[in-house]
Amino acid sequence: MKKRLISTAIAALMSMPASAFAARLGVSIVDFDNNFQTLLMHGMQARAKEKGADIQIEDAHNDVAKQLDQVKNFIASGVDGIIVTLVDTNASKTISEEAARAGIPLVFVNLEPSDMKSLPDKQAYVGSNEVESGTLQAFEVCKLLRARGKSSGATAYIVMGSLVHQAALQRTKDVEQVFSTDMCNFIKVTDKQSSEWSRDNAQNLMTNWLTAGATPDAVIANNDESAIGAILALKAGGVDMKNVVVGGIDATQDGLQAMKAGELSVTVFQNAKGQGGGGVDAALALAKGEKVDRVVYVPFELVTPANEAEYLNKN
Repeated sequence: MKKRLISTAIAALMSMPASAFAARLGVSIVDFDNNFQTLLMHGMQARAKEKGADIQIEDAHNDVAKQLDQVKNFIASGVDGIIVTLVDTNASKTISEEAARAGIPLVFVNLEPSDMKSLPDKQAYVGSNEVESGTLQAFEVCKLLRARGKSSGATAYIVMGSLVHQAALQRTKDVEQVFSTDMCNFIKVTDKQSSEWSRDNAQNLMTNWLTAGATPDAVIANNDESAIGAILALKAGGVDMKNVVVGGIDATQDGLQAMKAGELSVTVFQNAKGQGGGGVDAALALAKGEKVDRVVYVPFELVTPANEAEYLNKN
C-alpha cells in the first residue's frame, strides 16, 4: 500500500498538464562528471521542454560555496523556481533559508537535505527512500553468498559514496544492519572507505585492499560507478569474478552492461528520469501556488541478471 501511494504521488506530479505559464527554473547540479547526476539533469531537461519551461542548469563542481553562489544568482535573476542536487546535504539549511527569504520555490532532488522534516512552505524534496536501497542490495548479496555455500563465514568490503551525502551514510547503514541479522550475520565487513562516488577512486581503493592481502567474498558499493571501479581492480588483480559477489546501486547503463558480462551481481534501480522530471513538476507546481507534498519518494527496484533486460533503457 505504501509503494502504491508513493507511486501515485509521483504519477500525479508527472501528469500535471502544460499551461500558458512559461516559468524560468534555475538548477544547480552537484557535478556534471557524475554519471547519475547527468542522468538526473537529462530528466529535468526533458521534462522542462515538455512543460514549455525555460531551464538554466549550472555545474557546482562539488563545491559547496559555488553551489550557494549559484542559488544566490538564480534568486537575483528572478527565476520562478530553483532545483538543487546538494553538494553537501548538511548545507541544505543555508540554501533553504536563502530561497525562503526571497520567496522563491525550492526543490531538492535526489540527495536528501538534512533539514527535510522542517522544510518551509514552497519547498520540497523529490528522491527515493534510502532505507530501501541498501536493504534490497544487502539482502540479495546475502542470498547469493548463501547459495554459494559461504554461510559458514564470508568477508565483505564496502565502497562508500561521499561522506557528506546522507545517501552514502544511509546505504552503508542499511548494509550493516542487514549483515547483523540472524540470516546474514555470517558476513563480516573487513573495511569500508569512501570513493566519493567515483569509478577511479573505487578502483584505487580496491587495488590498495588487494595489495594489502584482501580476499573478498563480496564487495558492496554505494553506487554502480564505484562497483565498476572495484570490478576493474579485481580483474586487474587476477581475481576470478565468479568467486566474488559485487553489488551496486543505480542500474546505470554501464552497471547493467557489467551485469550482462557476469561481473556485477546485483544493483538497485534508482529512477533518474522519475526524480529529475518529478523535481521539475514540483518546482513548476509550487511556482504556480499549487500544493505539493513536502516529500515525494520514487521507489527503488531490485535488479538482478534475471530481470536486467527490463531496465536497459530506463536510466
